[in-house]
Amino acid sequence: MKQAFLQKIKAIAQNKNTRILFPEGTEPRVLEAAKIIQEEALAIPILIEDPLTHPEFEAMVNLHQELRESTEDEAREAATNPHMFGALLLKAGHADAMISGPSVPGKERILPAFQIIKTKEKDHKASAYFIMLMPKTVSEDAANGGVLLFADCAVNVEPTVQELAQIAIDTADSAKQLGLEPKVAMLSFSTEGSSDHPKAQRIREAAALVKKMRPDLLVSNDMQADAALMDAIGEKKAHENIIAGHANVLIFPDLEAGNIAYKLVERLANAEAIGPILQGLNKPVNELSRGCDVDDIVQLTAVTSALT
Repeated sequence: MKQAFLQKIKAIAQNKNTRILFPEGTEPRVLEAAKIIQEEALAIPILIEDPLTHPEFEAMVNLHQELRESTEDEAREAATNPHMFGALLLKAGHADAMISGPSVPGKERILPAFQIIKTKEKDHKASAYFIMLMPKTVSEDAANGGVLLFADCAVNVEPTVQELAQIAIDTADSAKQLGLEPKVAMLSFSTEGSSDHPKAQRIREAAALVKKMRPDLLVSNDMQADAALMDAIGEKKAHENIIAGHANVLIFPDLEAGNIAYKLVERLANAEAIGPILQGLNKPVNELSRGCDVDDIVQLTAVTSALT
């Protein structure tokens, strides 16, 4: 399933000719990945080396002043930041998407996109998911087809009920874009009301809101991870819930849980983690973990291109 999924994504990407900006254009991993991306025709990589020597630098300084109501000095200083400069180029239409990283912390990678590209709706927060590709060594029962989506793993630290519901909806829609039929599990330490703790109640409220907003989606109530993934356990704990044992979209209660979970699965189960993939922005902007390798960059490029 893993190889078939990657081949499908790459085939879609090869028909797109997507122009993708890489703000860290001199980073060795990015340079090596760019060669592979070109050889496999996954995208048209645009590498930013030094904003100050870029022919569009002055134009981007002016654009920053316009968008951020900054002074010329403030705009000029901001535009020297490769990630801000890349966001400005993307906003101006010089590319179709951007992949930030992998040498700086997440906040520095993401903040320019939020300031310049912004979200599709004013009250709609962006979020991020990882595509987790399960190896053959993982039980087929738990793998649920071999491709799982984990959210939110990179943006919202403590999402409200409304935000958690929106994260679930956005991630389900992203799953559909990737050719998956989303079965969404709202993860908790409680299953079907087994705990009255306020944190479990919060998950139930979010699940109810998802069902109200998008009755077309298959979404669980509050559900423990083993009940969401394993048929036998799901049958015992939530036998009347259609998601139990079959989930392929896992929505974590907060960023702490989501970030820890994807890294544990990646390192202990030897799963491949593609992302984080941002959703909810006006234009595609994705980011690379500082621990990524060349293959991670190539795969994220393919996904970014396919989704653009």
